[in-house]
Amino acid sequence: MRKPLITVFIAAAVLSGCQTAEDGLTTGTTPTTLTGPAASAIAGDMASRLAEQIAPADTTTIKMEKDSSDFATALEAALKGWGYTVVTDGKVGKDIKPVELAYSIDGVDGQVLARLSTPSIALGRAYTATAAGATAASPLSIMQRN
Repeated sequence: MRKPLITVFIAAAVLSGCQTAEDGLTTGTTPTTLTGPAASAIAGDMASRLAEQIAPADTTTIKMEKDSSDFATALEAALKGWGYTVVTDGKVGKDIKPVELAYSIDGVDGQVLARLSTPSIALGRAYTATAAGATAASPLSIMQRN
């Protein structure tokens, strides 16, 4: 009598962890578009925070994916403003090892979540965006990787 009961409990435990696609967890983020002023404000802030964390601009080349979005254009300009060499076409000299930079902009609960990530560090911050610009709505989140 004990073996069938234990088998039923094990099967119930295993099956309770199953979910269908409709029951799955959602991230709560939505793709978002920014106005030019909001994209520039967020990109400028995130670039300055990145500059505080990675190697000096005069010796660092940053490699980004080619993107024509307002945020990508503003981020590239902001990084260049900090003195970084930014490569978007993948063409880097033989002796140069660029820092690969990934970024994302997502809408979350009426705010904009901006994230920058390199192999050694990830930065994130929430912003309140308006047509005229954006202001930080959270502290800067920094995750260092070894």
